[in-house]
Amino acid sequence: MKRRSFLAAGMASLAAPRLAGAQTNGRPSSVLRVIPQADLAVLDPGITTATVTRNHGFMIFDTLYGLNAVGEPVPEMVEGHEVADDGRSWMLRLRGGLRFHDGEPVLASDAVASLRRWARRDPFGKTLMAATDELSAPDDRTILFRLKRPFPLLPLALAKTTPYTPFIMPARLIPSDPGTPMAEMIGSGPFRFLPDERLPGARVAYARFDGYAPRQGGQPGLSSGPKQVHFERVEWQVIPDASTALAAIQNGEVDWWERPIPDLLPLVRRDRSLRAEITNRAGTIAFIQFNHLHPPFNNAAIRRLVLSVVNQDEFEQMISGTDPGLRGGKVGIFLPGGPMATEAGLEEMRGRRDFDALKRELAAAGYKGERVVMLVGTDSPVNNAVSEVMGDLLRKMGFNLDYQAMDWGSVVQRRVNQQPPDKGGWNIFGVSADGDYFTDPTVVPSIRANGRDAWVGWPTSARVEELYRDWFLASDQAERQRIARELQVQTLREANWIPVAQVFLPTVLRADVAGVLPGFAKFWNVRRS
Repeated sequence: MKRRSFLAAGMASLAAPRLAGAQTNGRPSSVLRVIPQADLAVLDPGITTATVTRNHGFMIFDTLYGLNAVGEPVPEMVEGHEVADDGRSWMLRLRGGLRFHDGEPVLASDAVASLRRWARRDPFGKTLMAATDELSAPDDRTILFRLKRPFPLLPLALAKTTPYTPFIMPARLIPSDPGTPMAEMIGSGPFRFLPDERLPGARVAYARFDGYAPRQGGQPGLSSGPKQVHFERVEWQVIPDASTALAAIQNGEVDWWERPIPDLLPLVRRDRSLRAEITNRAGTIAFIQFNHLHPPFNNAAIRRLVLSVVNQDEFEQMISGTDPGLRGGKVGIFLPGGPMATEAGLEEMRGRRDFDALKRELAAAGYKGERVVMLVGTDSPVNNAVSEVMGDLLRKMGFNLDYQAMDWGSVVQRRVNQQPPDKGGWNIFGVSADGDYFTDPTVVPSIRANGRDAWVGWPTSARVEELYRDWFLASDQAERQRIARELQVQTLREANWIPVAQVFLPTVLRADVAGVLPGFAKFWNVRRS
C-alpha cells in the first residue's frame, strides 16, 4: 500500500496551467474563486446527501430556520412562530419581501411543498411527518403544523444543515417523484446559479442575487443571521490534481482551496501569501459503507469480520499524513465530544492481523469468493485515503476485490444503484462527511436501518429502528444518552457501517480573504480585506 502516489516536495516546483478567465495580480475584487472539495456532479440537494451539493444548495436556497453559533435553531426565513394546543399546533410566519430568483414571491405553499418533498427522503423529516396530522398553508405567509403529539424538535428539524437539508424551493418546480431532480435551480438564497456557465468537471458559477433580503440583526451563525454578499460572483474551479491546485492558489489564480491534502500543508505554511485555517471544529469523520442488499455484505457475520480488522489509528494516519495534530480520538457513530458520544462497542474494532485465520473464518461465515466491487473517489483526498487502507485490508483478508477508481461525482451517482454489482451496482465504499453530520440521531445519515428506505447501503435491523424511535420519545437528555449508547452498540454489533477516523483538516485561503465563517464552507460574509 502506498502512502501517496506523489511527492509533496516535487509538487511545489510544478507550474499550474492558467485557469480559464483567471487573473493573478490585480484580480477583480468582485469575483471570489474557490476550489471546492469535489466536482458538483448532482445539482439538486433534494436527491443526494453529497456534501458538495449541500454547499451548493446553501448558495442558492434558504431555510425557514438557521442554526446559530452554538447550534440552536433560530428564525431565518420566518419572522417567528406561535405554539398552541399544548404543543400540538405550530404556526410559522414568513418574513415579508422574500422573493425567488425569477422575481416570484416566496409563498407558504412553496414552503409546504418543499417540506413535504424533503420529508419523503430525510430521516428527521420522516420522523416529524409521522408526528404530523396536517401540514398546510392557511394564507400566503402562514405555515401550519397540526401535530398528533408534541414535537419540540420541530424548529431544529427545519434548521437542519446536513443533507438532506430542508431548503425552500418554488412549488411549481418540484417534481411529483421525490427521486426526480428539479429541472431548474431557482431559490431565494443569496446567490443565483448560472446554469449556462457550468462546465461539468471544471467550473460552476454563481452571481449575487440583488433581490435577496438578509435577516436583520443578530450575528452570523452556522447557517443563520444576516447573510451579506460582498462579491458580484463566486466561481468554483474544479481542480482534482493537488499540484495544480497548490500552484493556482500560490499564483493568486484562486482565493480559497476548500480541502487540500495534508501533505502540502508545510508548503502552504511557508508561503506568507496564504494561510491555513481549521474552520470546522467538528472535524471530518470517515466511515465505510456496506451494501446490505447483495452478497457478501448481506451477511452480518462477514461484515463483523471486516469490522474486526479496523484500526482507527491506521486510517487517521493515512488521511492526515505526518501531522498528529490533525487527528482526533476514537470515534463511534456519534461525534466525539458531542452530547451523544460514547466508546461503547468500539472494542469490536480490534485491528486483527492474523489474515490466514481471517481467511478461514470468512469461508466458514459463508464467503464464496464473490467479486467485491469497491467504489473509490480518487479526487476526494479523504475518501481516497480511506479506500486505500480498506482495500489493502480486504485483499489481505482474501476478498476478491474489484477496486474501481473514479471521480467522486461518479461515486455519488452510482452509489444509489440498488442492482447487483454485475449490473452496475456495488458492494462497499469509503466516504467522509463533516463532523456535524454525527451529532445525534437527528442528523447521522447512515443511522437508519429500515431497508430500502434507509440511506445508501440499505441495512435492515428491527432493533436499530426501535432504538431510533425510542430516542425521539425519550423524556430527558440522560435517557437519550442511554439510548444512543445502546444504538451505537447495536449498530456496531451488526456492523451496519464502520466509523474509521476523525480528522481536523484545514482549509487554505489567500491572506487577503477575510470573513470566512466557522463550520461548512459558506460564501456569504466573505470579503477581501
